[in-house]
Amino acid sequence: MADEAGGGGGTAPMVWALAVRATEAGPPFAELIVEIGPRLYGEFVESAVDSGFVLAAGEPPATTAVIGLRGAVLSRLVLVGGRQLWEPASEVRASPGWVAAAEGRGAVVVLVVPPGTWPPDLMHLDAEQGAETLGRSLEAARTTGAVLHGTAGLAHLGS
Repeated sequence: MADEAGGGGGTAPMVWALAVRATEAGPPFAELIVEIGPRLYGEFVESAVDSGFVLAAGEPPATTAVIGLRGAVLSRLVLVGGRQLWEPASEVRASPGWVAAAEGRGAVVVLVVPPGTWPPDLMHLDAEQGAETLGRSLEAARTTGAVLHGTAGLAHLGS
């Protein structure tokens, strides 16, 4: 886990994960999964809701959130009309497929999950096991109504 800076200037453990999801119709979409530690979770969720995020059921709504992309590196998530800025403490590099999906739709689906959703041993699993383990954990969080989702715009910040 990396430390992340919140709009209030504090830090808290936070994980950003990227995925590309295929759809039955239309191009694939880029997904950003965000888990923040308990200390700033309430503030983060409040900002996400103020930005238009809702409980993850059905289609994710458009929000005022914006993902900042510098080349193939995710550099920030902006919430509440620009008043809340969250930046990763370490580099979050997107795959060419993720960048293409984000650019193709001009937006990114963002999932906000509660603390403890990210399996602690995930980085030690092979890709297939990791995807299955994370998928089960995300589904369990969704089932309990603990996941928010929404679409964020995409802003290119230069290279």
